[in-house]
Amino acid sequence: MLADILARLQKQASAGESGVAAAFELNWECLEPEAQKLACLLSLFALAPIPWSLVESAASANHLEFDFKANCTVLVERYLLQELAEDTYQVHERIQELLRQKLEELPEADEFKRGYCRAMVAVAKDITETPTLIEIDQAILAIPHLAEVPTVYQAWLSDDDLIWTFVGLGRFYQGQGAYAQALPWYEQSLSSIKKRFTHEHPDVAISLNNLAGLYYSQGRYSDAEPLYIQALEMTKRLLGDEHASVATSLNNLAELYRSQGRYSDAEPLYIEALSMRKHLLEDEHASVATSLNNLAGLYYSQGKYSDAESLYIEALSMRKHLLGDEHASVASSLNNLAELYRLEGRYSEAEPLYIQALSMTKRLLGELHPDVASSLNNLAGLYYSQGRYSDAEPLYIQALEMTKRLLGKSHPDVASSLNNLAALYYSQGRYSDAEPLYIQALSMRKRLLGDEHPNVATNLNNLAALYKSQGKYSDAEPLYIEALAMIKRLLGDKHPSVATSLNNLALLYYSQRRYSEAEPLYIQALAIAEKCLGANHPNTITIRENLEFLRRNRQP
Repeated sequence: MLADILARLQKQASAGESGVAAAFELNWECLEPEAQKLACLLSLFALAPIPWSLVESAASANHLEFDFKANCTVLVERYLLQELAEDTYQVHERIQELLRQKLEELPEADEFKRGYCRAMVAVAKDITETPTLIEIDQAILAIPHLAEVPTVYQAWLSDDDLIWTFVGLGRFYQGQGAYAQALPWYEQSLSSIKKRFTHEHPDVAISLNNLAGLYYSQGRYSDAEPLYIQALEMTKRLLGDEHASVATSLNNLAELYRSQGRYSDAEPLYIEALSMRKHLLEDEHASVATSLNNLAGLYYSQGKYSDAESLYIEALSMRKHLLGDEHASVASSLNNLAELYRLEGRYSEAEPLYIQALSMTKRLLGELHPDVASSLNNLAGLYYSQGRYSDAEPLYIQALEMTKRLLGKSHPDVASSLNNLAALYYSQGRYSDAEPLYIQALSMRKRLLGDEHPNVATNLNNLAALYKSQGKYSDAEPLYIEALAMIKRLLGDKHPSVATSLNNLALLYYSQRRYSEAEPLYIQALAIAEKCLGANHPNTITIRENLEFLRRNRQP
């Protein structure tokens, strides 16, 4: 135990705090200069287990050349350092205080601090945007020592290195879905860099973009938008209109607009970002694959499924070629393509992709990650579409609970999970279970996304369907009409969701024997579905059957 160090030092001199200091001085005077320098270097580390590899990196950054291991053994024998495990050490808090005092007496104290910072920046640069379990395991012992740099030694960081400690710490937590832990590092990044440079600087723009990205991940879209816009404008002013960082900002702002249902605002930004990346980078580049994937996601949201499919397949192929078969971005591409196939009714093609994506995401990112919750939700959606309700329900419940735990109870993904679980209960005839979930999801989506959003329209439509099934026709009709009008405004008259809304309103009118009002809606819905989805899509077949049933069974 670390406490044993103090106890042993106290035995070497008189008891109490003064005895510890006296014993420390006795031991310090017995050390060779090289051991003293190593002890001072160790004092820079946090009060946490220190991997020996980090000590070697810090020593190398300070150009120290002597037998570190031998001197480390001396420090352990002199009770100035404890060996916790093989190649892992720790300094006691009181000993650290005394060693830091000795460090300040060294003429090279500032250089030691600068070298320590350089070594930790190298660690930060190795942390990827979405660290895998293996990468997290490799970095986790370094994190408290990395955190010392912006907290204690920021003044000894070079201008070029200042942002990297914040980026590394932010990525470490954000990549795991630990958004609350990432937030202070991104906030401090922005404030520290603004203070250091006191004028417009590319790293200020990067910090704005990173903080906006975290807000986006938290579903805080209104907080993210002004930061994204500010980052984009600053990047253009500082680096010119044609720069890779400008393409990144364009892409990120487009992603935000897509999540807000602002598709007409998103599309030109996606296209510009893709064109710029192809021009500036190479046709085969990870950032190009990201742009292809994101533009495909927009076309998916707009119901342009054939346009989306070719881009999704191209992005998947490129990611496999550039990143290998086992990568989080490959898993994301598999999941996206599976979602498209599900919407197109190509269930047998979708299922193996969903399962592969879920398995890969668990392997790479761990069982408790927002991307795992998303994969569970999507696989459940496939089972729901196939009528496999007993397979879908536990996955929906697991996804909902995980999303709440990881992202908080007020996140757009929670609203989506509530809506999906409610839809399942509705399909099972469990109306009393479905209704409160639908109402909660609708309320959340209005609060988080605004009154005008495709997901709000979906919720209105779903709640109306529930009321119709309960015979509450007067409650259902205004919701159906509102949902239909909103979807047309937001997505255009020829979107597959418009066909769904028209079909649902026609079903209501049929149930009320308002056949003359139902039939033209069915005809209109069928025309849209056949054009967008094809004649043999499950939704198209359902609409066609509904129209035929009306014509066979309508009563004069």
